Amino acid sequence: MSDKVFLITGASTGIGAATARAAVKAGYRTALAARSVGKLAALVDELGGKENALAIACDVTSVDDQKRMVSETLAQFGRIDVAFANAGIGATEPGTEFGDPGNWRDMIMTNVFGCAVTAKVCLPHLKKTKGHMLLTGSRAGRMTLKGSIYGATKWAVTGFGQNLREEVSGTGVRVTLIEPGMVDTPFFDEPKPKALKAEDVANAVMYAVSQPPHVDVAEVLVIPTPEVTG
Repeated sequence: MSDKVFLITGASTGIGAATARAAVKAGYRTALAARSVGKLAALVDELGGKENALAIACDVTSVDDQKRMVSETLAQFGRIDVAFANAGIGATEPGTEFGDPGNWRDMIMTNVFGCAVTAKVCLPHLKKTKGHMLLTGSRAGRMTLKGSIYGATKWAVTGFGQNLREEVSGTGVRVTLIEPGMVDTPFFDEPKPKALKAEDVANAVMYAVSQPPHVDVAEVLVIPTPEVTG
């Protein structure tokens, strides 16, 4: 186990939990942030306990929660080498006309505001380690979908990631947008057997962070292979 530290928001299930497993396997210590503390506690046990993982209760829409997330990580591990702004929620109803404005507010606050705050609170520490900032975007942030407010939040993440890369240019900090297509995770109410697995996206994350310091993997668009026909 190295002394490098990998912080993940939205870590309790899906892509976040799969990335935590992959990170520990790769030798990182992990700071795992999410609202679901019970699931985090079980994941910490799975990952080998407090030597490898720290559970942090955090609502990414709260600036104070995110500041505390960083403080607890530093108190436990002393540094942050990778920060993965992964927390996100989806739409409860499709489109604009029949969409739920309350859900829109929650998506914007989680997917966009929360992502930006994670970057803000982690950047001073990533500059010290010449670390890596990753953001969970989406294929939906690279294409048009009928009236999709969710897609619009992911377009915002795409733009933010590009702009953030310009801001940190010359500091040694790398920025990667992770842009999956449909993933079979608890994000959906029904199983999606033809979709990507969370582990597939975690592999993309680990590919980006495993490159030598002079290589900045700007974007990883990972989608399911279409079914063979004919």
